Amino acid sequence: MERQTQRMLTAAGTGIALYAALRLVTAFTRRIRFRDKVVVITGGSRGLGLLLARRFGAEGAKLVIASRDEQELVRATNDLLARGITAMPVACNVRLKSDVESLIRSAAETFGTVDVLINNAGVIQTGPAEHMAEQDYDEAMDVHFWAPLHAIEAVLPLMRARGSGRIVNISSIGGKVAVPHLAPYCASKFALVGLSQTLTAELRKNGIYVTTVCPSLIRTGSPRNALFKGRHEDEYTWFTLGDSLPGVSQSAERCADRIVCACRHGESDLISSFPAALAARLDALFPWAAAEIKAMLNRSVLPGPGGIGTARARGHQSETTLTRSPLTALTRAAAERNNEVLPTP
Repeated sequence: MERQTQRMLTAAGTGIALYAALRLVTAFTRRIRFRDKVVVITGGSRGLGLLLARRFGAEGAKLVIASRDEQELVRATNDLLARGITAMPVACNVRLKSDVESLIRSAAETFGTVDVLINNAGVIQTGPAEHMAEQDYDEAMDVHFWAPLHAIEAVLPLMRARGSGRIVNISSIGGKVAVPHLAPYCASKFALVGLSQTLTAELRKNGIYVTTVCPSLIRTGSPRNALFKGRHEDEYTWFTLGDSLPGVSQSAERCADRIVCACRHGESDLISSFPAALAARLDALFPWAAAEIKAMLNRSVLPGPGGIGTARARGHQSETTLTRSPLTALTRAAAERNNEVLPTP
C-alpha cells in the first residue's frame, strides 16, 4: 500500500510538472510585443479601461479609446497625453451595432489594422430581482454580450487576413459565480463567458488568441457611477464597502497588469485574484453549499425590497455616512485617479 501511494504521488507530481512546463513553453512561444500594435479599448475613458490604456500606451501601442461620453473622452485623452501617450478618442455607444462597426472601421482606416481588441465597456445594476425590469436585462445584454460580439465580428476579417490577433473579453467573477442582487449583470456576464470561451477554441486555427478575463471586485472607483435600485443607499453602502476592503477587492492597477500580461502571452482564461479563483472553484465543486450560503446572505445581510423600487439612482446620488467615511477611502481615491469623478475646479 505504501509503495502504491508513493507511485501515485510521483505520477501526480510528474503530471503537475509537465503541465507547468507546457504552460511556460506555450506562453513563451505566443508572447508578443505591443510596441506599434493597434489596440482598441471600449469603455476606455475611465476605470479599468483607462488603466489598460495607460499600460498598453506605456509599451508603445497605438491606442483607440472609445466611450459614449465625449467629456470623459477628452479628460482621458488629456490624461494619456500628460503621460506621453497618444490616443485616438472615438465617441461610441456600444449598444448600437452601427457605432461599434464605425469604431473598428475608424481604427483600421487611421492605423491600417487592429491588432488587439479589448471589450471592456460595462454597466451594472444592483438591487433585488423583484425590482429589475426587462430594460435592465436588455441594457446589460446589449453592453456585455451584443457589443463584444459586434466588435469581434467587425474586427475578425482584419485579423483573419493577417493570420494573427488578440481579443480580450472583460467579463467578471459574476460571470462564473451568480451573485444575489446582480441578476442582469450576472446573466449577461455568464453569456459573455460562454461566447468568449467558445471563440477561444474556434479562432485559434486563425492565429487569433481570445482571453476571457473574470476579475473580482477591483478598486477603480466605479461604484459611484453604478446603478442602484430599491433601497439604493443601503445597496450602495454594501457594494462600496466591499469594493474598498483589501482582500475582498483587488488593486485595479494590479488587475490591469495581469490583463496585459495575459493578452501578451495569449492566455485563454484569467481570474485576476486568488479570492475570486477560490470562489469560482468552490461554487463549481460544491454547488449545493454555495446556493445555501448565497440564499442565507440574501435573506439576512442584503437589503430587502422597497425604497425607490424599480427606479434607478447612481452611486453618487446614494451616498451615506458610511460611504463617506475612511472605510471607503481607497475607492474614493481610485475614483479621482481613474476619471470616475469630475475633477475639482
